[in-house]
Amino acid sequence: MSDGKRLTVDWGKLEIGEPFPSYEYLLTQEMVDKYREGVEDPEARFPTISVRVDVTAFYQKYEDVGSVNARCAFYCYNSPISGKRLRVTAWLADKYIRREKPYLVTEAVSVDEDGRLIDRVITHELKRPSEVGKKWGK
Repeated sequence: MSDGKRLTVDWGKLEIGEPFPSYEYLLTQEMVDKYREGVEDPEARFPTISVRVDVTAFYQKYEDVGSVNARCAFYCYNSPISGKRLRVTAWLADKYIRREKPYLVTEAVSVDEDGRLIDRVITHELKRPSEVGKKWGK
């Protein structure tokens, strides 16, 4: 363990299906308002997108050199309600090598305190951020 709590990522030991720590948070009206302001849409309905539930769960368990978002898909089911607690469950959905670069795929699901499915997020991350910019000579 690198900081006494989180593990250092070991690519060979990562297992598809491996769970990340689940956690809960209270969705406040302030969070909703800040999200709506940020996306310049006063009616925006899914502020959970800005919480980054997928990588938050990963980094609660692991420490590494960081990553670059390669692809992300959000599936939104029910609008979250401010004042409700949300529970996030996440896991390692896949890992692969493409063009000699390592990628991890995390999947996270948010459910509110009433059991309503809020969203599902699938994120592909390049786990070698130093690769970014190489093709431009930087």
